[in-house]
Amino acid sequence: MPPKPCQPGPKDSLLQCFIKRNRSTQTYYLYLGLTNSALSDGGKFLLAARKCRRPTCTDYIISLLAEDFSKGTNTYAGRLRSNFLGTKFTVFDGQSPQAGAKMGKSRSSRLANLRQVSPSSNYPMAHISYELNMLGSRGPRRMQCNMNTIPATSIAPGGLDPTTQAELNPYQSTPTSFLSKSASMENSVSDQKNGGLVLINKAPRWHEQLQCWCLNFHGRVTIASVKNFQLVASPENGPAGPEHEKIILQFGKVGKDLFTMDYRYPISVFQAFAICLSSFETRIACE
Repeated sequence: MPPKPCQPGPKDSLLQCFIKRNRSTQTYYLYLGLTNSALSDGGKFLLAARKCRRPTCTDYIISLLAEDFSKGTNTYAGRLRSNFLGTKFTVFDGQSPQAGAKMGKSRSSRLANLRQVSPSSNYPMAHISYELNMLGSRGPRRMQCNMNTIPATSIAPGGLDPTTQAELNPYQSTPTSFLSKSASMENSVSDQKNGGLVLINKAPRWHEQLQCWCLNFHGRVTIASVKNFQLVASPENGPAGPEHEKIILQFGKVGKDLFTMDYRYPISVFQAFAICLSSFETRIACE
């Protein structure tokens, strides 16, 4: 069964997906499966996104349907917005996790609020930033993802992310310490200080024979590209533990317009897809 957009990935392994890009329509399609053979299986489609370039930013509208990108419908999942340079991004969820904090007093009104969908709420659930690449196209890009709604303790043994906690206790609101109160990309504060999960790209190694920077994708990536990356959890304090060595999200090129996307707990397929979309944007300051 395909995962739900907000459902965290599996804990024991990476869930393998791939992204198909349509250059003519600036549309990106996410499928569940190992290879592009899943295109022939109608049950494998997960999400779609369409790029909308604006004077001062770029939006990627994410939808539950392949051809409906209307923000005022229940098929609207959220969006990814970049700044003008394409170095900073914000992931907006279609429904705010704070909806639970606004529940009515009666049980019937609480259930009604749980079922309510707010396509225009545009809750900022993650911030993505790319650092200046001093080596140009020869050097690896550095990226960081501040996951506003996921506590850093979620990757510890026995840890639970807010989505799982909400399923166990649906009437308990998401802890405010993990919720950003500002949608501004420029005012993003370190989520580590507030206990939020921070993802960083795994540092590649220089291959002397190939004369290039390399990462081990275990056969899931076949074409070298500056877009390729692997994300791991950043240690809060002190030395990194085994939980910080696990790949949480990896993305890479396997064809002209075909890319693999593999993700795991604690991020969801929606969050993984939005982060990967940021890699498609041209960064003037980073390349």
